[in-house]
Amino acid sequence: MRRRVPGAEHGRVTENTAGLPVSSLEILALLGALALVAARWLAPAARPRATIAAVAVLVPCAVALGVTGIRWQLLPVLAGAALALPFALLPLLRPLRRRRGRPAWRARWWLALPGSAACAGLIAAGPLAAWAFPVPVFPEPSGGFAVGTRVVQWTDQGRPETFTADPDDRRTVVVQLWYPARRSPAGARRAQYLGRTRQEARTVAGALAGGVGLPGFLMDGVARARSRSVLDAPVDGGGGRFPVVMFSPGSGGVRTQNTAWAEELASHGYVVAALDHPYDSAAVVLADGRTLTSETSSSGDRDKDEELAAGWTAVRAADLGFVLGRLEALDRGEGADPLTGRLDTGRAAVAGHSMGGAAALQAARQDHRFQAVVDLDGFPHGPASPALGRPVLALTQALTPATDPRYLPRLTEALASGTATSYRLTVPGAAHLTFMDGPLYLPPVPSLVGSLGRTEGPRVVAAATLAFLDSALRGNPGDPAGALRAYGSLSVVRPDGGG
Repeated sequence: MRRRVPGAEHGRVTENTAGLPVSSLEILALLGALALVAARWLAPAARPRATIAAVAVLVPCAVALGVTGIRWQLLPVLAGAALALPFALLPLLRPLRRRRGRPAWRARWWLALPGSAACAGLIAAGPLAAWAFPVPVFPEPSGGFAVGTRVVQWTDQGRPETFTADPDDRRTVVVQLWYPARRSPAGARRAQYLGRTRQEARTVAGALAGGVGLPGFLMDGVARARSRSVLDAPVDGGGGRFPVVMFSPGSGGVRTQNTAWAEELASHGYVVAALDHPYDSAAVVLADGRTLTSETSSSGDRDKDEELAAGWTAVRAADLGFVLGRLEALDRGEGADPLTGRLDTGRAAVAGHSMGGAAALQAARQDHRFQAVVDLDGFPHGPASPALGRPVLALTQALTPATDPRYLPRLTEALASGTATSYRLTVPGAAHLTFMDGPLYLPPVPSLVGSLGRTEGPRVVAAATLAFLDSALRGNPGDPAGALRAYGSLSVVRPDGGG
């Protein structure tokens, strides 16, 4: 039986007002600032009262926001209010100056108008910036399970860390699990996005911004966000076993970059295990507090970069195989764990975005435990052999003149050489970052995040993934092509060469 999971029962709402990029306190501060500007243009008798009311609203809101943590988007609002305040206070001082026999101050309207317009422009910049860089509000998962999440760290004692010179250093990965959970009590605090703690989230957000040359404050809202899952929630008590989906992020990406996708899959009865790849991910915070930042970078030479990418992809593929092995041991009961006996590692898929998609393809070539592959707009790197013996779903954006001309031939080769039916789904309106959480918090510029809107892109990507995995791992009857065609233009690649 499916379990209904109302949105409010996943935890407290985020600080944003539902459907708006600003909180209630920020709205009040914005209105108070606008009232200060407008007071100058009211009838003389109304100006003092309007000014006092505006200050009475603005000052407490600014103080409260300063205590709880002010967002950079509110700074233009406060700057505009500060510039308007002296002129708004002038009407309150006029009676006092008259009693002292001094002339009252009064700026001419044609002098006051540019100042008021400048203050109003500053104030308007605040909500515009909040709209462009909001605190992401994650979509409610549509499946029948509540979603829990937790973070584990594992070290592969048999594999040296190739990114450091220390011969005793061993490869360590940080893994976040999303899983079907019991319904949490009302008011249960939802999991922090980008990290286990607010400080970790700030560290990761700053590293992500720096990785693309942006100032860190632009990602402040992302570090404040909370997802739809509950940290360390008890595993669902139904007793069933859940198929496993491994996930590798894009180059410089982090384990949480596809949280909306992972939560949707978990709500439909999958366990998703997403990896941080140390020295490749933008920032990896280890259990001992150390932060490992990215050591990978492009050389600018196409052939050299292809060689580098193939090497990084191989490391990622080894990480994925290692973590699947640890999940198998966990399921067998090697160490007390709530997921013991609940992981169906015999039904495991491997997925990834961008370079993570290339790693997923390589992991499936090397490790026959993976029964299916999902490549989210990933350019295949590394060897094209042995042939893929598992079905693949490759989701891509529409090809344009700016697309690397090697991309489609390389992807076609990878799919056509396989021994199982595979699918290439071109999602209309998608961009490269549509296939992760980017549309939830980046400016809605079509070339950057696509034209599907804040939540439609992540919804389509998750729905197509589920249609494929339900067929590949759960054996749902029928060809998944019918369901996949609802989400874009589909090419079916069959092992006999048919299409």
